[in-house]
Amino acid sequence: MRTRTKAAVGIGAAVIVVGGVAAIFGPGWYADRAEEAAADAPSLSASAAPADTADSAGTWTVSDGSYAGYRLDEVLQGEDVTVTGRTEDVTGQVTIAGSEVTEASIEVKVATIATDSDNRDGYFRDNAVEAEKFPTATFELTEPAALAEGATEVELVGDLTVHGETKSVTVDAEVGGDGASALQVVGSVPVTFADFGIEAPNLGFVKVEDTGTVEFSLELTKS
Repeated sequence: MRTRTKAAVGIGAAVIVVGGVAAIFGPGWYADRAEEAAADAPSLSASAAPADTADSAGTWTVSDGSYAGYRLDEVLQGEDVTVTGRTEDVTGQVTIAGSEVTEASIEVKVATIATDSDNRDGYFRDNAVEAEKFPTATFELTEPAALAEGATEVELVGDLTVHGETKSVTVDAEVGGDGASALQVVGSVPVTFADFGIEAPNLGFVKVEDTGTVEFSLELTKS
């Protein structure tokens, strides 16, 4: 279903074992390692051109190669660490009519969002987003979004639901592709965890910031 995604689909908390590693090798070593593991922000593929709105009309389905997740910051003994979690368990559809995105419905299975740490992921699933109780995060477009000819940028206004809480958000997105058979949509939205009933963990030696980013890259094929 793109955060700074102040993002809530993602709260990755470090655990005691991380503190042990940091104590042995130093927080700087852990920060460098985590930064190396953080994925790049979603972006349009180098070959993606602005979509031709005349050819793009129709219903598009989320297909293989799509992903969604979160980006957030941890502070470990004064060292800033960027963490990204992602899953390819993303489904949904997007409808384009004329020069507007008129409908969009995206669903993400939050239990499969993963980082470089099984312990962090376990905390995220069981404590932060309570995946058994709230297995999906969703985005539903609530306003038509204009697609400018020759441009890739688009603002998507809709309802983001995470942890059973729904908030209206504006997603900064880009759309590109050949417009006839394949489209790519990438974007992000900042979120504040507390807005979704999620408490950012603070374990003393490691603290998760109160905000983050939900981010996504959707590969769309025409239905």
